[in-house]
Amino acid sequence: QVQLAESGGGLVRAGGSLRLSCAASGRIFRINAMGWYRRAPGKQRELVAAFTSGGSTNYAESVKGRFTLSRDNAKNTVYLQMDSLKPEDTAVYYCHSLITEDWRFSGKDYWGKGTLVTVSA
Repeated sequence: QVQLAESGGGLVRAGGSLRLSCAASGRIFRINAMGWYRRAPGKQRELVAAFTSGGSTNYAESVKGRFTLSRDNAKNTVYLQMDSLKPEDTAVYYCHSLITEDWRFSGKDYWGKGTLVTVSA
């Protein structure tokens, strides 16, 4: 079984920074994609940033130039550096990964439990 462990959320003032981490553990043959989504109050979940299975990095337009996604492949971990935070970035941030556990089978989607980021004005 695969687990995603998130950390790094919290309360910060507008203009501040936070760094989220997500570590995948368990039975992992290959990580095909990994990144972050968020759900703001009253809104649908949306992509924030992710490494795709095609090898590219996607960012939501609203975070381009402010957020940076990076990874440590040896640790099966991705990091989301969030700078110049705005109140509208307030949301629960969820780590997502598409992981292949066994080379004979297709990858599966896994989600973390979520970490709350609150940006005060």
